Amino acid sequence: MSLGAHGDAARRAGRDNTGTTPTTRAPTVLPMSYVLPLRWGTDSGLDELTGYLRRLSGLVEVIVVDGSPPELFARHAAAWQGLVRHLPPDPGGRGLNGKVVGVHTGVDAAHHEHVVIADDDVRYDEAGLRAVHRLLGRVDLVRPQNYFDPLPWHAWWDTGRTLLNRALGNDYPGTLAVRRSTFHAMGGYDPDVLFENLELIRTVRAYGGVEAAPPGLYVRRLPPDATHFRGQRVRQAYDDLAQPARLLTALAVLPALAAAVASRRPRLLLGTAVAVVAVAEVGRRRADGGIVFPPSTSLAAPLWLLERGICSWLALAQRVLHGGVRYGDRRIRRPARPHHHVPAILHFLLGQKPR
Repeated sequence: MSLGAHGDAARRAGRDNTGTTPTTRAPTVLPMSYVLPLRWGTDSGLDELTGYLRRLSGLVEVIVVDGSPPELFARHAAAWQGLVRHLPPDPGGRGLNGKVVGVHTGVDAAHHEHVVIADDDVRYDEAGLRAVHRLLGRVDLVRPQNYFDPLPWHAWWDTGRTLLNRALGNDYPGTLAVRRSTFHAMGGYDPDVLFENLELIRTVRAYGGVEAAPPGLYVRRLPPDATHFRGQRVRQAYDDLAQPARLLTALAVLPALAAAVASRRPRLLLGTAVAVVAVAEVGRRRADGGIVFPPSTSLAAPLWLLERGICSWLALAQRVLHGGVRYGDRRIRRPARPHHHVPAILHFLLGQKPR
């Protein structure tokens, strides 16, 4: 998206989707803007989200950038009238990832320097918003820690990933917060990548911005339904193509498992599973994580790692055979822009020439 398109969106920011000036709302508690990019195909969660937006609108400025079909957009406009600023994505925005286009539109429309960007399943409370606001007073980007609540079987399963990430570094949540001035100074971020949160993090770092990722800043997240969860598996594994060490580790899982089975060494398999659980437990206990992560979630880590080992090969096949992975009605090739140093083996695997 061009900076000119950003300016056009900003000039439209004072008007809602009907083209009229929004009604005056009561002052919010915190001088922050909350940007929620949205594109729904059904309205099964409308009542719950509306209740959340009602609570949220008393705390911060809320901007919903809604790329839903016209009939759903109109329904949302009626449900959220007087609660939020409800905008369509900037029609001048271009990019394969509609969420990123929505984020650019929302950040341009924001009235405050401190901006929270969140998926539609993220649920902040006032304490979480205040913590993010304080951190943005001294850093350019904040990366909170999500946890699932409630915890059906598939959310329990995916929490194994979260715990391993926490043990070995930092997790990737469904929400980030950024200074609006930094976002505009760096020209936003690439709208043609799949792993948009990693792309935003890397763009802020490349610009020279400072990031904070406190492992104890817990923000609740609603789990997807099981069908949606299953549909995400290969696409989420595709994200690892932007992180060579993670990709190579995942690709090694199946060969290592096959070697252990062929050598008839069940103790090796059991010992490896125990070690993975132990690593996950380190992540669970980090920063008082037991408050939000039940003890049983560490047991999900070996299962998640096996799943990622399978899906990573499927993701690699998507890249080689189809040129990318399907995201909505489009196919995206690049998960995120690479770090400055990408191992030559990754270029070999992906059939690329090193830059």
